[in-house]
Amino acid sequence: MTDGTLLFSVFKGNPELPTAVNITWSSINFKTILQWQPKPSGYFYTVEIHGQVSDTKKKCILTTETECDVTDALRNVKETYTAHILSVTSSRVDNFEEPPFAASEKFTPYNQTVLGKPEIRNYTQKASKLNVVFQDPLTPYTFPNGSFQSVRDIFQHDLEYKLYYWKDQSSGKKDVTTKSHKFEVSVDSTKNYCFYIQGIIPSRRENRNGQESTVLCTSVGRNILDEYGAEVFIIIAVIVIAVITLAIVLSVVLCKRKKAKAAREKEPLNGV
Repeated sequence: MTDGTLLFSVFKGNPELPTAVNITWSSINFKTILQWQPKPSGYFYTVEIHGQVSDTKKKCILTTETECDVTDALRNVKETYTAHILSVTSSRVDNFEEPPFAASEKFTPYNQTVLGKPEIRNYTQKASKLNVVFQDPLTPYTFPNGSFQSVRDIFQHDLEYKLYYWKDQSSGKKDVTTKSHKFEVSVDSTKNYCFYIQGIIPSRRENRNGQESTVLCTSVGRNILDEYGAEVFIIIAVIVIAVITLAIVLSVVLCKRKKAKAAREKEPLNGV
């Protein structure tokens, strides 16, 4: 009876447990994490994912964490979902009374997940052509054979990639777009180029641009001037001129001292 009385008094004294606030969706390449506040004390959270047509799915049951990976509950990526974060005590799991909860904003993975960084696999600069080959980011979702689907497998023709490129040590950028896995652009064969790639979903109103890949630079024909800049050579030239000038001055001073010494050595002979 002691336990039963304690539980009853808790429910009577706390008919409404605290509910979650600041609920946010964080999604990159369809890996989706739900986050909220505050950290629970004396109660737990359970997450329910409600779709427009799919069945309700429960995730992170009786958790004391304030985040939950809901990726596998959002497999129909074009469906719009709402998350309910229930505040519960362990004793109320089988209770038919609906626990207090907070609802998230609506989330549609296809429209809102952020495109991750594409991976540059290979690049070459030969003569006046810059060639770049890259790979699509992978998603957590798999094909029946177990291999991971890429963002291209999901977005298909909605997905484009843009290559931004510029002459090394220059700020003027150019760009080209492709729906394939490679770029070929015409460049100045005497200059080195830097570049990066970014995925784009043109049909979106928001989150159109994905994350930028690592910036890489070619090194064909790179010389010392390209590497260090003209300023370094000006400094070196000034130092060399200063050293030469100092050497000339020292030579003149030493020469004058020798002549003066020779003259002093001859003076006694002239007096005899």
